[in-house]
Amino acid sequence: MVIRSVVFDVGETLVDETRIFARWADRLGVPYLTFFGLLGGVLAEGRQIVDAFRLVRPDFDLDAESAAWLAEEPDSLRENFDADDLYPDVRPALQALRDQGLQVLVAGNQPVQAGPALAAMDLPVEGVYISDVWGVAKPDPAFFERVRVASGFAPHEILYVGDRLDNDVLPARAAGMRAALLRRGLWGYRHAGKPEADQADVVLDGLAQLPDWLAGKVGIPT
Repeated sequence: MVIRSVVFDVGETLVDETRIFARWADRLGVPYLTFFGLLGGVLAEGRQIVDAFRLVRPDFDLDAESAAWLAEEPDSLRENFDADDLYPDVRPALQALRDQGLQVLVAGNQPVQAGPALAAMDLPVEGVYISDVWGVAKPDPAFFERVRVASGFAPHEILYVGDRLDNDVLPARAAGMRAALLRRGLWGYRHAGKPEADQADVVLDGLAQLPDWLAGKVGIPT
């Protein structure tokens, strides 16, 4: 296996979304534990994450609520993130990959404003690509074709790293890429326990394991 490019998902891969969901809980007027429990419950049932919001507020409309929140608090983070939300292993891992001579990119399902937010972090990456800018989102095969073009390498030379089977591992493998599944976040731990997790080239407990695995120094069970 020769990997020349490593491409990272954003939410719960690079960015810890805890504060985002906590702010949503505050806005909906429910305790954090209640809201986080509802999030886990709807995901366990195979439902969309927005269904947790509708359990609290049946008439919830995400676009309308986001627009109202922006109008009320234009200077707050609201549903967005900043450098304080990065997982602590992100910068060291990305830099280690760059030091190994690998191309490092970010490409994930995010709103347009995530691009400038990530750029402001000055991460050791060669490019940041956002689904709402591309006009195509995971798991659409067209998203992974855009990843291939952005990378400039053949699919089998690209490793896509994410926390989900449905959005990350399985469509990346279908596109001919390699895939790493990260065990963290709302999806990662649950998806790592599914039979389909064996489709990943490696299952990681954290990004700190990735540089050594790619260098062939450490064998990580898959």
